[in-house]
Amino acid sequence: MASIIPCDYEKSYARAAEYLTKGEVIAVPTDTIYGLACSANCRDAIKKLYLIKGRDSSKPVAICVNDIFDVRKWGNAEHLSDDLLHELLPGPVTVVLEKTSLLDNPYLNPKTTKIGVRIPKHVFINNVTRQFNMPIALTSANSSNEPSSLCVKEFEHLFSNLGAVFDGGVLNHGLDQSRSGSTVIDLSKIGYYDIIRKGISYDEIVKILKDHGLISC
Repeated sequence: MASIIPCDYEKSYARAAEYLTKGEVIAVPTDTIYGLACSANCRDAIKKLYLIKGRDSSKPVAICVNDIFDVRKWGNAEHLSDDLLHELLPGPVTVVLEKTSLLDNPYLNPKTTKIGVRIPKHVFINNVTRQFNMPIALTSANSSNEPSSLCVKEFEHLFSNLGAVFDGGVLNHGLDQSRSGSTVIDLSKIGYYDIIRKGISYDEIVKILKDHGLISC
């Protein structure tokens, strides 16, 4: 059974990073919903993540990084301005880009050359990502085809398969409309955007894209 660890103190960041270094899958709070996280470039960890979630390995997962420099390191964002990326991130948005050669785990999104990249606006996961200093694979903390989770009790059936659960309380004030998670946008094509999933802050995100001259596919 996974340890339940409060994530409201500084030592919890280091503990989460230690679990990730060991190839464990952990549950973490974000600015949208709870997520399952592991080291993105660890083959065994990614396989374990898919197994725990009961997810088809052909369905992609995103990565969580610490800053705009890391977005460009792991995803091909040469055609996107710093101003645009800074307006979108951090926040409840997943930016889909072509993978760079540094993201070389063959089990991570094997059916596509693209990767979704997140910088959540959340103190805990941002500090964990900073301490781990590598991309973290991130997907919602629920079994496939189940509703996403706003508190740890909602995915306690997964606890036995996790290294640890970091409890950040109830997220988004428990609002059901928040269960949609981040808005996912494909920005891999120069000058265009494609909405893959409407999520939190959808209207604000589309406005930012249009203000920067991007056109909907």
